[in-house]
Amino acid sequence: MIDKNNAIEVRDVTKKFKVYLDKGGQLKERLLFKNRNRYEERWVLNGISFSVKKGEAIGLIGHNGCGKSTTLKLLTRIMYPDSGTIEMSGRVSSLIELGAGFHPDMSGRENIYTNAAIFGLTKKEIDERLPEIIEFSEMEPFLDNPVRTYSSGMYMRLAFSVAINVNADILLIDEILAVGDVNFQAKCFNKLREIKAQGTTIVIVSHSMGQIEQICDRSIWIHDGKIKAEGKPRDVHPQYLDFMGQKRQEIAEKENQSKEAVKNKDAVQNKDNQKTENREAADGDDKAAQAQKEAEQNKRWGNGRARILSVTMRDKDGKDKKVFGTGDQAEIVMKYKVKKDVIDAVFGIGIFRSDGLQCYGTNTRIEQFDKFDLKKDGEVKVMIEKLNLLPGQYTLDIAIESDDATPVDYFKEAYKFEVFSGIGDVGVVRLDHRWEV
Repeated sequence: MIDKNNAIEVRDVTKKFKVYLDKGGQLKERLLFKNRNRYEERWVLNGISFSVKKGEAIGLIGHNGCGKSTTLKLLTRIMYPDSGTIEMSGRVSSLIELGAGFHPDMSGRENIYTNAAIFGLTKKEIDERLPEIIEFSEMEPFLDNPVRTYSSGMYMRLAFSVAINVNADILLIDEILAVGDVNFQAKCFNKLREIKAQGTTIVIVSHSMGQIEQICDRSIWIHDGKIKAEGKPRDVHPQYLDFMGQKRQEIAEKENQSKEAVKNKDAVQNKDNQKTENREAADGDDKAAQAQKEAEQNKRWGNGRARILSVTMRDKDGKDKKVFGTGDQAEIVMKYKVKKDVIDAVFGIGIFRSDGLQCYGTNTRIEQFDKFDLKKDGEVKVMIEKLNLLPGQYTLDIAIESDDATPVDYFKEAYKFEVFSGIGDVGVVRLDHRWEV
């Protein structure tokens, strides 16, 4: 019996598939060449368990083939587990194969009725929701044209609009949030936030950490058919990105080893790096340095090609400060050391309130900086004209990445600061505004 507070309960679920090594396509081939029917069993899920509370949004992350989409298909009952149980409470809507029920020769309007009926809506319910579906899709001028005349973006817009307006208790989403143009994507995100606020339970599978962080309360990292980690996205995602970065680095190193010249160069460089690291460890072998190193160990990830040496915040006069007033000018200063060239480097910052709420985040890629490499030690500054945060305690995350989003040095809670104000605003930030009465 499912807990009354839960919308989904997954208990010790397993799922395996038969992977044929050389399967005959015809009956004749199968009879004459029986050896071709050999297969191996691959366990995609190997005993995963989790629960989702009503109104909670969770994200499923992991590398390709780890079992994320299989988990979602089990939740939709497209397929069933080999063992274990899945219990769900309420009407389920899935955005897995958008427009799977669309007929190319039928008009958009006709396909709305057909697709909504697949989701379990009656004709009366569809009639009531039709204006909202049409308005959200922004497809009214083309609604009576055959779907085969639609572009892929138009097709996805209409399908998303139907699936998002069925008033489901549980919404399952698989890698489909890149729908339409930038404005429509923003509209979809806002709609998902609205749906979540109304108490709908949401499960999202995505390779985009940013998408999950904008919507989800919790992330579940699936690795080799098991849950490797789960918790707040801010805590789980850096670990996952660091793991994936190490894997990419291992692949790159194997490719480099195929070239003797590069191999020799890397061997010398690695030897020099090891000597440097040994010297640094020896220089800092006192109790205070050791304590700091242990404290930072669980707050830093990356391949170590470059390292953030110091982070501070300054006021308008250039003085180091840890306390600012709402609206003050502030400057973030980061000093870094380069151990090995970082190609197409990216610097990023994230500001978090003491309760873990992300208040702001940006990086040089988002700001559309021209590509640059890190080859020598340096300093980066971020000028904030008005620090419009409301009173509270905050932490600053700093990150260096390489071209393929591989973490070089992710420094969580690199700096702590406080904001005060004599004004009684509520919320997270103070917006510039004026009253007219």
